Amino acid sequence: MKRVLSCIQPTGDLHYGNYFGAVQNWVKLQSSYETIYGVVDYHAMTMPYNPKKLRENTWELIYNLIALGIKPDNLFIQSLVPEHSELSWIFNNFASMGRVENMTQFKDKSQQSKSGKDGFISVGLFDYPVLQAADILIYKADFVPVGEDQRQHLELTREIAQRFNNQVGKEYFVLPETLFTETPKIRSTADPSRKMSKSAGEKHNISVFADEAVIRKRIKSAVTDAGDTKEGEMSSGVQNLFEMLKASGEMDTYNSLMSDYDSGQLKYSTLKEGVADALSNLSNTFNAKKAEITADKKEVKYQIKNSSAAIRKIAQETIKEVKDLCGLINVKF
Repeated sequence: MKRVLSCIQPTGDLHYGNYFGAVQNWVKLQSSYETIYGVVDYHAMTMPYNPKKLRENTWELIYNLIALGIKPDNLFIQSLVPEHSELSWIFNNFASMGRVENMTQFKDKSQQSKSGKDGFISVGLFDYPVLQAADILIYKADFVPVGEDQRQHLELTREIAQRFNNQVGKEYFVLPETLFTETPKIRSTADPSRKMSKSAGEKHNISVFADEAVIRKRIKSAVTDAGDTKEGEMSSGVQNLFEMLKASGEMDTYNSLMSDYDSGQLKYSTLKEGVADALSNLSNTFNAKKAEITADKKEVKYQIKNSSAAIRKIAQETIKEVKDLCGLINVKF
């Protein structure tokens, strides 16, 4: 089976933008590929953070991913696989300053840091795309499921791999391919001109584990017409509600309401009720699964430490081979 690698930062609760845009697809990919999914806590250190909160968020994300359908054996925690940082240092010598400096997320986040209290920008923030390349290449992944906003990172990864191959005179790293799948782009219900996001504030996201009352309130108040819709076009707010309904798998309701829209008979209140029902059903299922998982957190932590150790063996073999190719000294020589 071809290998798929994808990672996520432990930066807080998962919302439906995360779920429909990424995690739902990860769950499906498990049946068709060898999948490795990482919770990348090293990456969460590039911006100001609280150490205690980082550890809590890391385990919370593990519980959440399992509740959403990710198999524990496919999960690892990045800091339990130190070979990531070792390969990242090696790759620093195959990445150009100008290329890394030009990464969009570095520009955006460094601007946020400049406007902060002390204007501090860490070297980690600058260098994280190289670590991200190590995350992918250390497992020799064939495919990486990414959205359009992550295409730039995969291009850099491929460039680093190619430069490494050229330097050592061997096609060692297979250049990973983008795995584009149909994943909806879920927007904020409060402002459909922007994507659903935790950083934008509470009203701009809906937690996958939210109470039903919260979900219904948020959907009931969803913006349906922001006043920027051209005549004859579906407004971005209405389109967003339909996207969530479709992604929820409620196709009978989706098709019925879309028929009403096409005939000019759609009531927004009916659409909102359908979306609220769909999300509430999902969240009730996820919450029940999470309660089952977290009833024995010690067992889950034991599972993940074991799965991280098993996945680490792949990384250790890669590092051994890379060091040999680079002329570095291995422990066994």
